[in-house]
Amino acid sequence: MKLNSQILGQGQPLVILHGLYGSSDNWLTHAKQLSDRYEVHIIDQRNHGKSPHSDEHNYTAMEGDLWQYFQEHQIERAVIMGHSMGGKTAMFFALAHPESVSALIIVDMSPKSYDSLEDAKTLYHKEIFKGLRSINVSEVESRTEAEKQLAEYIDQPRIRKFLLKNLQRRPDDKSFYWLLNLEGLYNSLENILEGIDPDMVSPITAFPVIFIRGEKSGYIDDEAIPIIRAIFPYAEIETIENAGHWLHAEQPEAFMNTVNDFLD
Repeated sequence: MKLNSQILGQGQPLVILHGLYGSSDNWLTHAKQLSDRYEVHIIDQRNHGKSPHSDEHNYTAMEGDLWQYFQEHQIERAVIMGHSMGGKTAMFFALAHPESVSALIIVDMSPKSYDSLEDAKTLYHKEIFKGLRSINVSEVESRTEAEKQLAEYIDQPRIRKFLLKNLQRRPDDKSFYWLLNLEGLYNSLENILEGIDPDMVSPITAFPVIFIRGEKSGYIDDEAIPIIRAIFPYAEIETIENAGHWLHAEQPEAFMNTVNDFLD
């Protein structure tokens, strides 16, 4: 699949992969800050942003999309930074193509599976999808109206506004539509929450790795640390204080300081 991207700056390639419900636009500010010394590629993953939609949405497919992107743009090796679902894509890619990775930055995601029916992450994403799917885009007349409907399911205003960036107007009749493949992603949630079995892969030691987690997020918890160490034995693990899962948006200065310290 040919992925849409934005490319900024010159130098060593640095690829940024957004998370579930996101797009390359979410990382534009960070990409600009890095573009003074890197050629930064911010990519729309399949079923997101301006990239094509598909009923197939799993990490094998997304890793393959990224490999095709590397070939199309003649990228031999790159720093790869991925947030959430993008972090899991980056891990799958690094395991499949370690020779193409010069460093790995994983943002608030671990290799472990989150697909337990009782897992808070599973329940949270199901509530998000329930809220998004409750909005009748053929009848809604304003973004304010859509946000009011979404508020019945998502009580955090910042998260609602982030999700509703995917609600776009058609230029001809001004009707609303979803930029992301809402139904395709909903049907693929189990795939998105799957993990990496450390017993099925060889440990990665060929390049530097850092996991950056939010203090208030539970994605990289005590249970995740041994799994990280089994796959990436020498990985650094850093915590951003007063930040949740979207730590790069909640604490951008602290986040970028951590990234730059690692890259230096």
